[in-house]
Parts: sequence; C-alpha cells; structure tokens
Amino acid sequence: AGAGIQADLKTCAARGVFCSTVITAVTAQNTLGVQDVSILPEESVAAQLKSVLSDMHVDVVKTGMLPSPAMVKILQDSLKQFPVQALVVDPVMVSTSGHVLAGSSILDTFKQDLLPMADIVTPNIKEASVLLGGMQLETVTDMRSAAKSLHDMGPRNVLVKGGDLPSSLDAIDIFFDGKDFYELRSSRIQSRNTHGTGCTMASCIAAELAKGSSMLSAVKVAKRYVETAIEYGKSIDIGNGPQGPFDHLFKLKRKNSSRLHLFDPSDLFLYAVTDSGMNKKWGHSITEAVKAAIEGGATIVQIREKDAETGEFLEAAKSCLEICHAHNIPLLINDRVDIALACDADGVHVGQSDMPVNTVRALLGPDKIIGVSCKTPEHALKAWADGADYIGSGGVFPTNTKANNRTIGLDGLKTVCLASKLPVVAIGGINLTNARSVMELGVVNLKGVAVVSALFDRECVAAETRKLHDLLTESVANVGSAVTEEV
Repeated sequence: AGAGIQADLKTCAARGVFCSTVITAVTAQNTLGVQDVSILPEESVAAQLKSVLSDMHVDVVKTGMLPSPAMVKILQDSLKQFPVQALVVDPVMVSTSGHVLAGSSILDTFKQDLLPMADIVTPNIKEASVLLGGMQLETVTDMRSAAKSLHDMGPRNVLVKGGDLPSSLDAIDIFFDGKDFYELRSSRIQSRNTHGTGCTMASCIAAELAKGSSMLSAVKVAKRYVETAIEYGKSIDIGNGPQGPFDHLFKLKRKNSSRLHLFDPSDLFLYAVTDSGMNKKWGHSITEAVKAAIEGGATIVQIREKDAETGEFLEAAKSCLEICHAHNIPLLINDRVDIALACDADGVHVGQSDMPVNTVRALLGPDKIIGVSCKTPEHALKAWADGADYIGSGGVFPTNTKANNRTIGLDGLKTVCLASKLPVVAIGGINLTNARSVMELGVVNLKGVAVVSALFDRECVAAETRKLHDLLTESVANVGSAVTEEV
C-alpha cells in the first residue's frame, strides 16, 4: 500500500539505480493501518539472499523489516560470504500507524549483531527510543544524545529522523558520523500523505551510496528527495485512512489535470506562440494574452519568453498551464526544458541549435510532447528518428519575430511536409492574408499554422484569433470539398 518494498522499489527507480529485493514478510496494510503480518520461512529468506547476492553484483544492501533474530543471523552470514560496499539499516519495528512489526525478542539481536554491521542506521524517534530502552526524545538535544548513544552501539553513522518530533515547527533530522553532528532542517509540510517516508529515506540513501556519493551527501539528497516528494504529492487523495501514500515519481498529481489524453496532431490546427515584447506593447500580461487566444480558438499554446528572468518565466508558465488545462489545451515551452520540467508543462519546442531532441526526450520521458523546428527534409527525418512528435516548418514567409530567418516559401514547406513522417505545423509570417494559401497546399500531414504577430501584436487577441480560426476552418473545408469533387 505504499510503504516497505513498494517504497523501496519506487525510490530506487526514481533515483536511477537497479533494485533487487528479498522479502522477509508479507503485510496486509492500507491507509488505515496494518491488518496482518505473515512472516516468510527463514529458508526462503536465505535462498533469496543467496540468489541475489551471488549474481547481481550488489553495491549496497538496505534492510527494512527483519522480524526474527534468525533472519538477522542469515543476513550476517550472507554478507560475510558476499561482501558489499555499504549496509544501510532502517530498524523497522513500529509502523507510523503504531502497529508493532518486530517484537522485543529481536531488540538484543539488533543491538548486538545488526547495528555493528551497519554503515548507517536510520531510526525515527520512536525507533530510537525503543533501541535505547525507552529513552524519551522530545527535543533536538534529545535527538543528539540519542544519535551519540546509538553510535556507541557500533554503526559508523547515525541518522535520527525527527519528523514526528512534537516540539518542532520544522522537520529536523540529526546526522552523526562519530565526530560531527549535522542538523538537517526543512519546512514541515502539512500532508496526510506520508506513508513510507522512512523506507524511502533509507532507500534513497542506499541509492546515492550505490552511485558513489559520500555518506553525508547521500543523506542530504535523501532529505531533499523525501521533502520534495511529499510537497509534490500532498494533494493526492488515495484511500480513506489518516495516512496516504506520497508520490515517488512526481506523476500522480497529473491525474487531477483535466488534460489526460496524449498528443493529437489536430492540436496543431491553430498554434499560438506568445511574445513578451508584443504583450508589453499592448499592455497585456502573458496570462491575459494566453486566455484571450484560447477564447478565440487557439488549439495549442507555446510560451516563448526570450527576455524573462527564470523565476518570472516559471511563475508565468505555471499560471498559463492552469489556464490551458482548464480548457483542455496543451501548453508547450519554447527552448527551456528546465522550465517545462519545473512546471510540468505538456512539452517543449526546440530549434535546430537548441538541445538535441533525443536528449530532450530522455529528460522529459515518453509522455511529453516534443516539437522541433525544421527547414529541410533532412531535418524532418532526423526529428522523427530522434523521437519528436511534430515539426514546425518555416519560416514560410518573412517575419519580424526572428532576425535573419531564412524563408522556405510554400514550395519549401510542401517539400518538407512530403518528406516528413511526423505531423507538420507551418510557421513564419503567417496571417489573415496568406494563411489560406498555406492550408490549401493539400498536403495530408500539414495540420495547422503557428502564429505570433497575427495574434499577439493586436489590441484584441481574442478577436484576431477568432478571425484566423474561422479562416482556417473554411480553408480546410474547401480543400476537403475539392478532393471530394476530384474523386
């Protein structure tokens, strides 16, 4: 239900390492709590450990629930036979919901056998208290004392997690390496979605160690990762209980978006490209301009902000994304892959001199929209091979929005369209006087026009967009009628 092995696997996938698993127990649990624990036979655990460690070239082992002293002994013996670079011990004894997952019989084994093997142990304040015989942890000072006492039991590093510390407004963890204390502080996030945070923290530390990070660096990355995942997923509504799962891959929140379908070539029909200079000229904010274009019939929007500061650009993109998704319109970012990632835009459009399309695809993943500017058939074929979804071909006509931009004309556009295996949107100097000639080229994969000045260098963006939309609709209808008559 989101904790334990599920959290481990998701975390390792998110952090870019391969995770093999050894199951010690199967639990029945959900957002309400743990209803049942079924411990696997010790022989099965031993066989799993041998199977993985003998074959997978394991760098780091992270432990979670070890429900019996015998299983700790099995782990010890396995790691003697197959040594690893680091052992991360998450001493899972009590679930956050309060369910006891490891009885008192294993405490002595934890202290005497498991902790001395550990490169780092990561208890929360409840687990630290249990390991220290009921020591009360109510302040940061108490956490420091606990970290020192736990370190005396043998682990090389200790992380005492203070997410449940009642006296702190922040989420404070104490890291102790045997010499120095480090106070890792972050804002406390108000969210019910915290199921599996402990497993996630330990698995992230293990993942970063496997990638070669130092212990302190791994702990810092894990702290930031958990904080970010909780913040991102705090509005997710899964289950009926008090503790829901959070979002390891930063994807679930998109289900709340009104736009759920994948890229449709028909989205390219009237492609609106914003321009900050034109918005300033007419006194329009970017959100006002985007909203007006959508009201006029724009079917896709690209934000192109060449002069905006990054922070300003990001906030504008977030606002525009809300507007676009409220109308089920995709929003793309021009050039700036970082902005697209930060605001979770629907995709990006890049030029020939920008980041390569295959690199963009690797960063954005398979479900985002990627467009690329193309002037030649060779450009178009490469865009298809590299994983683009569409191409923007032009400039078709001379334009003021790009200096020294070579035009390809209608013949050049048709040549690119005929060579392209992707849908095409025409761009460059297109307006009410020449858009009809573009759409009446009669090339099947020419799906629309991309327009800047004809929409945004106008006082009433909505009215100009509506005029162009009507003209395009009429042009497509005329082409369809002509084809029917020929047949």
